[in-house]
Formats: sequence, structure tokens, C-alpha cells
Amino acid sequence: MLKIAIQKSGRLHDETIALLKQCGLKVDKGLDQLKAEVKGFPAEVFFLRNSDIPQYVEDGVVDIAVLGENTIIEKAKDLAIHEHLGFSKCRLSIAVPKSDTSYTGIQSLQGKKIATSYPVTLQQYLDKEGVKADIHTISGSVEIAPNIGLSDAICDLVSSGSTLFKNNLQEKDIILKSEAVLVSRKDMAEEQAALLDQLLFRIRSVLSARKFKYILMNVPNESLQKVSDILPVLKSPTVLPLMQEGWSSLHSVIAAEDFWEVINQLKACGAEGILVCPIEKMVV
Repeated sequence: MLKIAIQKSGRLHDETIALLKQCGLKVDKGLDQLKAEVKGFPAEVFFLRNSDIPQYVEDGVVDIAVLGENTIIEKAKDLAIHEHLGFSKCRLSIAVPKSDTSYTGIQSLQGKKIATSYPVTLQQYLDKEGVKADIHTISGSVEIAPNIGLSDAICDLVSSGSTLFKNNLQEKDIILKSEAVLVSRKDMAEEQAALLDQLLFRIRSVLSARKFKYILMNVPNESLQKVSDILPVLKSPTVLPLMQEGWSSLHSVIAAEDFWEVINQLKACGAEGILVCPIEKMVV
């Protein structure tokens, strides 16, 4: 049985549950439930407060966890990061009031007050930059600190930046970038490590599929090689003859981010009826 810890609520929780579902793990969670059984994999899920998860992993209460990389750094835990999951991306940044025109860099905060929920990470950054400032640790609503005179600046997580905008703050220096990661202790038991390998195989298949699209099109036979050269993903495309003489149906895989760049090339080669479909899983 693999014990998995995830955030008990919020966007990270929702995206983790969605990923587990895509990997064939159905989590049966009731209202305010702290632990749930999993169907489709020998595991159970624990719903915990995000800041507590690193300690639970380190102590062996749970085997693995999904949490923000920034939390691991702040809690200073030496955990093994197995996979960056590509969601819940954010950055820990310094922000100051829009009215502050004196800010020219982190050195501008020498001797000033900074409010944050990440005092360890902030202190490490200030030490690196040779800046001495007065850090005020706040558990929440950090963005209001300058408006009530508690601090001259803040250090907080930023995703879209809308919260800063609403509080008349402007983002200045990025301390670190973070996203959801899958972590474990570095001394996992052999049985749990084997289960983790199985889960990682499923996760990587899902994550790989998100980066690619399945593409199929009708192509004149004389252009098959040209089109194939444009789509060099995997070993080679699949080519099936059409009833219409001189034409074939070509099937391949393309990086999702490249599609709009190559579509005109495909059309220039005579490709018609181009269809692009999502891929649910991808094992390479």
C-alpha cells in the first residue's frame, strides 16, 4: 500500500486529484474526510495542510506527496523530487507599492520591513544579496501589509498577479519559480519504491500525452516523404491507402506547441482534411 499525501483543498488539490484520475486512480473522498481509499491502485490518499506535508513525508507517516516545490524549500526538507508535474506554477516575488518610485533593486530594501509567509526562503535570498532587512512573518493576507503600514514591501507567491494589482502593488524581483512536484523520502522501503515506480510510469505517460497531439491527414502519394519529414515525431508515420487513387491517409504525432508553425508547410505539400486529436496516454 502506497500512502500519498496531497493538499486538502485548493487548486493544487483539484489538479492532483485530476492527475490521479487520469492515471487510473479513483479517490473515494467524502466531505471533510482526512483519508480515502483508492480504486485502481494499491494506495490510500491523505488530505493534509500543505505546510505540514513535508514533515509527514520525512517522518514516514506517508510515503510520497504532491506539493509545491516552494514549500519544500521553505521547510528546508531534504526530500527526493521524482517528477515536476507542470501545474500549480507560481513564483515567489518581491513586490512594493506602485507609489514607491525609489525601488531600483533588492538593495533598495536595506534596513526596511518586508512582510512574508516565507521567512526562510526570503532570508536566504537576502543573505545571498547581502541585504539586511526586518522580516515580518505573516500567515496570510500578506498583500495588505504595506497598505496598513506594517511593511515597506512583501515577499509572496504570485501566479497571475491579479492580487497584487488589486492591492496597488507591483512585482519587482523573482526569488524562485515553483510548480507541483512528486516527492518522497530518500530511504523508501523496497516495496513502496516498487509501487512508486509503477505510479511514476503512469504519471509520465499522462504528462507526455499532454505535450503531443495525434494528427491525421490526406496526402498525395508523391508528397508522402515531404510530409513525413515535417513530422519527425516517434519512429515514422502510419500510411494507409485511400480508395481514391494516388492518395493516402497519413497518421502521426506532433508536439502540440509546434502545430501552428507547421500547418502551412503541410498544406503547401498538398495535405488536406487535417485532423488533430488529443492523446490520453503516451507510452514511448
